[in-house]
Amino acid sequence: MNIQELMRIVRRRGWILVAATLLTALAAWGVSLLQKDLYSATAFVSTVPARPDMGLGMTAKDLLRNFAENIKTPENAQRVIERAQLDMNPYDLLGNLQVEPDSSTFTIKIEARNADPEVAKLMALTMADEFVEERTQYYAQLDKSDRIEVKIRSRAIPYAQIQPKPLLNAIAGAMLGLLLGVALVFALTWMETDYLRTPAAVERTLGVPVLGAVPASSVKRAATQSVPQPQRVGTTSTA
Repeated sequence: MNIQELMRIVRRRGWILVAATLLTALAAWGVSLLQKDLYSATAFVSTVPARPDMGLGMTAKDLLRNFAENIKTPENAQRVIERAQLDMNPYDLLGNLQVEPDSSTFTIKIEARNADPEVAKLMALTMADEFVEERTQYYAQLDKSDRIEVKIRSRAIPYAQIQPKPLLNAIAGAMLGLLLGVALVFALTWMETDYLRTPAAVERTLGVPVLGAVPASSVKRAATQSVPQPQRVGTTSTA
């Protein structure tokens, strides 16, 4: 497909791209307006080895994944609910909780989501407190040089609104609509490949050069001239 054919397609079916982009953007914007407010708060737990030993450091990195899995248990969630006096069941809490270990910084990210930003902060901090206290009690039984210091990095955690985001969703919807529009235009163009509309299409299909083309206006004019014109029959009256 050369530039001329591409420009012809854009002129003929550019409206499809515009319509698809606008429709999906408006749809995404409308869906965003129907979404409920949702906020996110994140607490970071630091898990630093007591000594700068490579073996202990590798052990601490390997334990991070185990720590994250232990945090996300229903029993732990129930203790957090009772401690923070939250009005939810353990599975609702776990469904709005994300725990991600980061071995490069020896931290565990605890992110909580709720319609109330203060409740989201309370969920994240209480879960972090529960984990820190449990690990602190366990490591208190070990030699100090073999311990892993577990603490909350900061209790002053912010919150952020994660939905609705109409503008972001509209942009994403517009990009999706543009891709769908391009796919539709190419599909329609592919369906027309059986029609020999241009000299280039004739040469590409038949494999022979085109020596000339009859303009459409000439064909219409010849067709008009070949049609016999109706004759008028006159009548004469005699006085």
